[in-house]
Amino acid sequence: MTAIGRAGRGGVADYRSRRMPIREVPMKLVSYNVENLFLRVRAMNESSGNAGSKAIEVQQRLNALFAKKAYSAADKKEILGLLKALGLDKKDDGGKYAILRQNRGKLLKRPAGKPVEVVASGRGSWIGWVDLKTEDVNEVATRATGRVVKDLNADVLAVIEAESRPALQRFTGGVLKAAGGKIYEHIMLIDGNDERGIDVGVMARNGYEIVAMTSHVDDKDSQGLIFSRDCPVYSVTTPKGNTIVVLVNHFKSKMGGGDAKRLRQSKRVKAIYEQLKKDGHDLIAVVGDLNDTPDSKALAPLVKQTDLQEIGTHPKFDDGHGGNRPGTFGNGAAGNKIDYILLSPKLFKKAKQGGIFRMGVWGGKNGTLFPHYPEITKPEEAASDHAAIWAELDA
Repeated sequence: MTAIGRAGRGGVADYRSRRMPIREVPMKLVSYNVENLFLRVRAMNESSGNAGSKAIEVQQRLNALFAKKAYSAADKKEILGLLKALGLDKKDDGGKYAILRQNRGKLLKRPAGKPVEVVASGRGSWIGWVDLKTEDVNEVATRATGRVVKDLNADVLAVIEAESRPALQRFTGGVLKAAGGKIYEHIMLIDGNDERGIDVGVMARNGYEIVAMTSHVDDKDSQGLIFSRDCPVYSVTTPKGNTIVVLVNHFKSKMGGGDAKRLRQSKRVKAIYEQLKKDGHDLIAVVGDLNDTPDSKALAPLVKQTDLQEIGTHPKFDDGHGGNRPGTFGNGAAGNKIDYILLSPKLFKKAKQGGIFRMGVWGGKNGTLFPHYPEITKPEEAASDHAAIWAELDA
């Protein structure tokens, strides 16, 4: 775990000694999976389908094989087969989804008219890897994302699947500003464990100061690294003088299963939450894309075995579809309820209302399930496959 302060010259105490004037308007907390802002791994795009998912799995397996100290005959045979599956056996840049980097030394020998062979003996004999190719996000989609963020007008915005902190800065200073939205003065995102550029972060407006952050990117259990990305813990002070602790998450996807990994992640977030309570924190929000439903076994430790309360259970929660679409992904069905704002009991008592914001989502096969911005005329122009979830808090 790594703790990172962001208090400037005066330190955390300095922030707290210069409290902003108390204001009566509620704090708006939003969790939103933006599915990248400017660049996205090509294999992750919706149109890639199963081929894209398979390419990601192959790329990960190849890089794991490359890391071996010595390559056996079986390893070399598997490497060649996987490279061929990606279209990289005959040319480093020959694939649709990936590119082979041979930076120092050689992995392969490609003699004319003869079979390709692995000539590297192990990790120490060459430096390289397989990268996934990226492509520009649809411009209409990026502008639609700006409009969503403008209309949500969050004070604290948890962002899922953002490529970098500089991308978030460009987004708020360019796209969001052009859409007529208020910029975010405070932005924090640190690279996590996913090499595809789908990290989690937080954006906050003046008056909501990010006074500290603790990263859990290195957390491990007996099976290795726990978090697919990270579970950063942000301490955010509010104009009313409170400190809200926000845990931003993006659990393992269901691609290739993932239930066991999500269960490990759920257990670890539960432990982090319980420790925060022992440390005296009582205004805590666990937010993000948990990639599973509330009744799943994987989320049970966090959703059912803690005192956290989901904003969707609030009597003034509006799902944006007359109470018939509790889901936040795709068509909004119950089986697509994967994005969350979970609140500690004291923070839940401060909740005034909440809801799901769907204007940036295409919505079903024909885009007719719920209203969306008129400039979105096809699925790839949607701001995201995910609707944003929000809560207003008297905090």
